Amino acid sequence: MKTMTCKQLGGACDQTFSAETFEEMAAMSKAHGMEMFQIGDQEHLEAMSKMQDLMKSPEKMNEWYELKKREFEAL
Repeated sequence: MKTMTCKQLGGACDQTFSAETFEEMAAMSKAHGMEMFQIGDQEHLEAMSKMQDLMKSPEKMNEWYELKKREFEAL
């Protein structure tokens, strides 16, 4: 079981997520992001805006994903 924070995954807070795989971790982070979007949390909305900019380039998004996955695996 590995643990990462919302900030480590590109978010805006110190909430932790624990999972066996990076895919599970990413799903938890995404669900948390959706919750924060629904309540209109400004810091998370800003982090989401940065992620949306990153997603405009599939190459940059893939690089980000692989970096985070390696970070997870190194834990």
